[in-house]
Formats: sequence, structure tokens, C-alpha cells
Amino acid sequence: MLYVVRHGRTAVNAAGKLLGRNDPELDETGRKQASDLASRLGKVDLVISSPLKRTMETASYIGATVETDSRWLELDYGKLEGLSIESVDNGVWKKWRSDIHWAPDGGESLAALGARVTEACEEVVKISKDKDVVVVTHVSPVKAVLAWVLGVDDGVAWRCYVAPGSSMAIKMGDFGPVLHNFNVTK
Repeated sequence: MLYVVRHGRTAVNAAGKLLGRNDPELDETGRKQASDLASRLGKVDLVISSPLKRTMETASYIGATVETDSRWLELDYGKLEGLSIESVDNGVWKKWRSDIHWAPDGGESLAALGARVTEACEEVVKISKDKDVVVVTHVSPVKAVLAWVLGVDDGVAWRCYVAPGSSMAIKMGDFGPVLHNFNVTK
């Protein structure tokens, strides 16, 4: 089984700011979420993580040994990094939501994110056929995995919510990946 999980909360997430490549640690709530997540998942065979502190810290609750893979990094928000969601101009949101190839200045598009996450998924899903594998990542890559599993456009990112410390489970079937659950927090 492949489990794709979002890291626990950080103070930046809690403040409602765009958090891409900046590198804060988990806050106290995030550490509790990571601990609860590890308890829900139980013993696993392999843990892979984005190399950022918040994911590596979450991963450390799940497994003693963690492999890093930069394809699981969060979306690069470019010049929008660190801004509060409310402070981003409505015109920017409209462009972003209407075109998966649009990217903020200095940032990354949803389509580019989807391409790198799909590549990582195609590799890791093979490993998960006979092992329990956990990937610890960020909100946007989790949404990109959902698009990959469902075979839909990366724009699905705008139509779903992913809670901090949540998980999704995917099993490789005879005809491709099958979503077993999504956004599990309890």
C-alpha cells in the first residue's frame, strides 16, 4: 500500500500564509498531528520525504530511516511565498485557477508540479506493490497525487482540501492505481 501524507502544521500554515520552499519546523499542534499520523499508519517498510524540515520532522515520527526525494517538495510560490492568502490579488487567483500552466513570478505552475509528482508516483507505486510505503510531502503534491490517481487535470487542486497530518491510501491494481481513502485524520 502507498500512503501519501501531508506534514503536520507549522506556525506559517496556522497564520494562513502561502508556504512553499521556506523551511519552518512543525509547531506543537503539528507535532501532535505527526504523532497521531504515525500511530494511525503503524509499522511501515519505507518512508520517503521531501527534504524540508516540516516533512522530515513528520517523517521521523513514522520511521527511523527516511529517504529524501526533492520531487516531493512543495509548489514553488515564487514572489507569493509568505504572503497571506487574503493579500493575494483576486486577479492573480483568477489566472491561477483558470490555467494550470500559469505560475506566479519566479514560481512553478500546477502543471509542472504535476509532472514531477507523477514521475515520482510512477516509481514509488511499483515499490508499494509488496511493501507499505509512506511518502511525506506537502499540500500541493498531495493534490497532484490525487489528480494522478484519478486521471484528472491538475486543476483538481482547487477543488479539494488537504488537512495537515492527513493521509491518503493508494493500492496498485491490475489496471492502475486505486484510491482507497483521502484526507484521513482520525
